[in-house]
Amino acid sequence: MRLAFVVQRYGLDIAGGAEYHCRLIAEHLARHASVEVLTTCAADYITWANHYPEGREVLNGVPVRRFKVKRPRDPVRFADWTDRVFRQRHTLDDEHRWLEEEGPFSPRLVQHLERHHGDYDLVVFFSFRYYTTYHGLRAVRDKALLVPTAEDDGIYRLSIFPPLFRLPRAIVYNSVEERAMIERVSENTHVPGDVVGVGSALPESMDAARFRARHEIEGPFLLYVGRVDENKGCRQLFDFFRRYRTETGSALRLVLIGKAVLPVPNDPAIVSLGFQPDADKWDALAACDLLSMPSRYESLSMVTLEAWWAERPVLANGKCEVLRGQCQRANAGLYYSSYDEFHETLALLESRPDLRRALGAAGRRYFERHYAWDVIERKYLDLFARVSAENAEMARHAAAGAQP
Repeated sequence: MRLAFVVQRYGLDIAGGAEYHCRLIAEHLARHASVEVLTTCAADYITWANHYPEGREVLNGVPVRRFKVKRPRDPVRFADWTDRVFRQRHTLDDEHRWLEEEGPFSPRLVQHLERHHGDYDLVVFFSFRYYTTYHGLRAVRDKALLVPTAEDDGIYRLSIFPPLFRLPRAIVYNSVEERAMIERVSENTHVPGDVVGVGSALPESMDAARFRARHEIEGPFLLYVGRVDENKGCRQLFDFFRRYRTETGSALRLVLIGKAVLPVPNDPAIVSLGFQPDADKWDALAACDLLSMPSRYESLSMVTLEAWWAERPVLANGKCEVLRGQCQRANAGLYYSSYDEFHETLALLESRPDLRRALGAAGRRYFERHYAWDVIERKYLDLFARVSAENAEMARHAAAGAQP
């Protein structure tokens, strides 16, 4: 089977998000099929400026074909179009212009799909909201599978997107909440699909003492892993955590791993380590008391799943339906929707090591049942087999109908 994976950016130095999700899936399915990744030359999701050379390379054994971004994103112009389509009366043409301004604007990638339609048996698109998916999927819709990675941020409700969710041959959802959200807006229940998600690049070992020694961190701490960004709920996390410390006198610290695009408070209880290699992330998970997941918008939280594999409980933003649902199904985390709930849940977890151990153990069991790689791979392969069989049947009918 010849598979193409289409994603807006791709690289070994791109951590997290749909791009990392795509890379893990592509690398694992390369064991079962011939795989090629089609992507842009961009590394930066803010401007989509060309960074990698155009052409073909091989990353971790997977061929990657890159296409130039014709026009980087202009942040001011994009902000103007965003204001128009989300806050003003507008037309369908305005939404298409917004999509083009959002980018990555790479007509050459779409043209490649149009010209090389026959080179692939199936084409898997990651992230519904980008130019490459919206136009590329239409070019190969009879062979297309979509991994939407949709969040409850309102973008999926724009008029251009519900029809998109009705086009692919199958949809690979990240969570039951994402599936329900998309089905409500698009009425696409006729499109085959499954809730699959993604596994993780698991470590051979974790060393809590190594992490503490390397970063000179003592005592109990709450861990955050990801981009330190207001859109990820970090500003609220800082406010809630500092207030909690003031009110309770807690010795708990907050340790951040990830690039900061939001100013981090100058507070000795908040330690920002910046980007760290995977080994340090896993060591931090081994060393922490619990993981904080403050984001309001997620389609699937990979770091939540990784924390559960590491047998650490999670304290999540309950206003995110996906996170709340994950915590409930796994019975491996608590969640809050206000400061008072944050205070009570964190105080409970801080004071009850037995509860932390029980939640962490439940998380590990949940991960092994649903997110071990053999489970993820089998779900993808089953969907591929279903779509391929249906396509073969349609081709037979078409051939029979064309006979005199």
